[in-house]
Amino acid sequence: MITKRIIPCLDVKDGRVVKGVNFLGLNDVSSPVELAKLYSGRGADEMVFYDITASAEGRALFTDILKAVAAEVFIPLTVGGGISSVADFDRVLKCGADKVSVNSGAIRDPGVIEEAAKKYGSQCVVLSVDVKRVDGQFRVFAKGGREDTGMDLIEWIKRGLALGAGELVVNSIDTDGVKNGFDLPMLEAVCAIADVPVIASGGAGNMEHFTELFRTVPKVDAGLAASIFHFGEVKIRELKEKLAADGINVRL
Repeated sequence: MITKRIIPCLDVKDGRVVKGVNFLGLNDVSSPVELAKLYSGRGADEMVFYDITASAEGRALFTDILKAVAAEVFIPLTVGGGISSVADFDRVLKCGADKVSVNSGAIRDPGVIEEAAKKYGSQCVVLSVDVKRVDGQFRVFAKGGREDTGMDLIEWIKRGLALGAGELVVNSIDTDGVKNGFDLPMLEAVCAIADVPVIASGGAGNMEHFTELFRTVPKVDAGLAASIFHFGEVKIRELKEKLAADGINVRL
């Protein structure tokens, strides 16, 4: 049985970890370096670091903060924000990332997925997708959830996989920060067509939501969350102990 992963996410703006609701109303949380150190030592399986305004501001990701975070993390680190070329992949990997997450950059130029996969291997290329329901359709959004691309989620993921993406992070804008649970219908739709690991993001509010996620959509490989971990509402080690007690295979 495949081990399910628990992944905290650091959304970084102006050098600080922030968190909002539905991608809006961002509030300061903590230093990314301090949080990274904390999670690395408290049972997280991996960590995700997003420079959340890099794409919208049309700039490169903050590499100084990334280097400081990578120096404190001894688990796999996925990094995204402002990634739009193979040169960006190279720069971020040299700063200590294990995998690189591409979102808006791939929407502008899908070829970056293929180029990066050929150069670094598919396992290094993570396609992150921000999704919101529009008129009953799962629609792909760009620039940190600010821009409706008009693209259908499933069609975009199929294209990304064909180009060589080796992992998917599916971010539900509708459930982000709301804490009412993951968007299970959306995740089921993605898992039905994906042959690579799928990470569920957006909506976790308590431990039960993770149990519900892995039982309802067993093909999901990992659950990602931010605020419930940042504010101590859920402790990762306790969550994993509960998942194990619920019959879900995790690394303790």
